[in-house]
Amino acid sequence: MMGNGASEVAETARTVAIYSLGGTIAMTTDPTTGGVVPALSAHDLLATVPGLDVLGIDLRVHDFCRVPGASLTLGDLAALSEAVNAMLEGGEVDGVVVTQGTDTIEETAFFLDLCHAHEAPVIVTGAMRNPTMAGPDGPGNLYAAVVAAADPKLRGTGCLVVMGDEIHAARHVRKSHTTSPAAFTSPGAGPLGRIAEDRVHLVGRLPDRPAAMKPLVQGARVGFYTVSLGDDGALLGLWADACDGLVVAAFGAGHVPQQLVDPLERLVVRIPVVLASRIGNGPVLTHTYGFAGSETDLIKRGLIPAGALGPYQARLLLHQLIAQGTDRSAIEAVFATFAR
Repeated sequence: MMGNGASEVAETARTVAIYSLGGTIAMTTDPTTGGVVPALSAHDLLATVPGLDVLGIDLRVHDFCRVPGASLTLGDLAALSEAVNAMLEGGEVDGVVVTQGTDTIEETAFFLDLCHAHEAPVIVTGAMRNPTMAGPDGPGNLYAAVVAAADPKLRGTGCLVVMGDEIHAARHVRKSHTTSPAAFTSPGAGPLGRIAEDRVHLVGRLPDRPAAMKPLVQGARVGFYTVSLGDDGALLGLWADACDGLVVAAFGAGHVPQQLVDPLERLVVRIPVVLASRIGNGPVLTHTYGFAGSETDLIKRGLIPAGALGPYQARLLLHQLIAQGTDRSAIEAVFATFAR
């Protein structure tokens, strides 16, 4: 029997495209190893979801690839972004759902959000429990993602993540647990909304998004350096000729050991260096602490504060900006828009 939400969706005759990339949601047991591997097609996934047929939503299914989330590449994401934009350009669908492995959902969602230029929402989802386990969450997540993609209230919201009936902004969402079905959270912001009775219920405000970028992957190599206790800075010198930009995941609100200050200052002369926090919750400060290696000191020496972006999102944004030939001052301006 259809609920009220299902009836309303059916009456509007919505169309949703589904792109399957593999991941835990699409895994079955490999008889040669005994472990699970991506094997299910997008049609296989849909067959496991009860109730989709009574929603009245036309589903257009695309098997994009079948790989673990950890094996997705920037090239894969660029090709996916181009395919999604081409689909939306034709105006034939009201929303898009992407299913993939949860290891990299937060990065996929942010990349797609940066390159999304249409009103129709893109919803990324997956599963923490594979289909061979008791209580797999994939069918419920896929059902909720389809409902979200078809709901007119999410037009203009860019790319979102739907897991556990919660809707998260691509900028804020984090995978915060290795195994829990409730792994996906938005630290410091909370979910934008929830799915209940086949309807979207918004509870938060969507953050501002920069102008859409082209999904470029060539011409840029961005390094990622995590600061740790006792770091003497010797390894930083290896980055000088190895990348076109660097993201430093620093302590706390943007702090590094004093021994890293000089190597970082030398790097800044050659490449853009973005200062993020390894914590993944809260902003990089700009003028609170004043010791050598503090955020104030590093910004004065030329590092670019990542604002409230986590280090993984900061790396993707810096990669896209460098790939598009953005100069240092413009890079600083774009990152400044993520300060809130």
